[in-house]
Amino acid sequence: MRGMQLVHGGPFRQGSPAWVLDWLDAEGQAFPRTWFTDETPQREASPGPYWIDRYPVTVAQFRRFVEATGYRTVAERRYTSVIYGDEYWEERDGACWHRPGGYGSSVDGYDDHPVVHIAYADANAYAAWRGKRLPTESEWELAARGPTFRMWPWGNAWDSRNANTAEYYAGALGSLESWRKWWRSIYADQGPMPQTTPVGAFSERGDSVFGCADMCGNVYEWTSTVAYLYDESVRCDPTIHMVMGRYRVVRGGSWMNFRYQTRCAERLYGDPTGWSNFALGFRCAVSA
Repeated sequence: MRGMQLVHGGPFRQGSPAWVLDWLDAEGQAFPRTWFTDETPQREASPGPYWIDRYPVTVAQFRRFVEATGYRTVAERRYTSVIYGDEYWEERDGACWHRPGGYGSSVDGYDDHPVVHIAYADANAYAAWRGKRLPTESEWELAARGPTFRMWPWGNAWDSRNANTAEYYAGALGSLESWRKWWRSIYADQGPMPQTTPVGAFSERGDSVFGCADMCGNVYEWTSTVAYLYDESVRCDPTIHMVMGRYRVVRGGSWMNFRYQTRCAERLYGDPTGWSNFALGFRCAVSA
């Protein structure tokens, strides 16, 4: 199918082996171990064959959908969406897919960038219009890493040149304070504009074994899977336990994140009842 990659499916062990948690501890990164325990233990998954978009949905593609259908996103109807201010996450009046930084901003020159400020309902509406659907979490992870475990789409050795992450711009970030310093400099110069890059900009180095691009960084991506634990006995951060059975799984990390949050097995979660932000997009899939 045009613009999509075929994944033959089949069995693989979804999630992270236990040694990854030890590696994360040893790295001295900013987040506690319980932030990542929801990736363990690995579970057997076996999706059927499917097609998945090579790239996240772009601004230009989403614009064509809006022009053809008159669709208004959740953020447009609410007149607000979430950005990261100079200190923390906040609602920003007017923020939406065509005003990513709020009133006064625009997507001029961003046609080939991933669309952002996309709520779960928006992603599903676009997918249905294209005769597609959102990928499941298992489909997303398999397309990102292949049938054998890989930390990132290209392998287990981090290389900041392979993906659009905060470390591509700022170098290795070992603390939240170093990240805040980087972001404050961006915010002071540009305001809360997403630091996305054109889709496929890192394809030569960062594509997955199935030829999928931007599955590490650039934008977070919705999946259709309701949040659940691989093992109910696993102790995670309390905020993770709170969203189980209610939120949807979000994958891939974004331009905002450290290397640790852009791994193929990293799990994040989004409220499907209308939440969106300036680093959140999606790609589509079709059963083969």
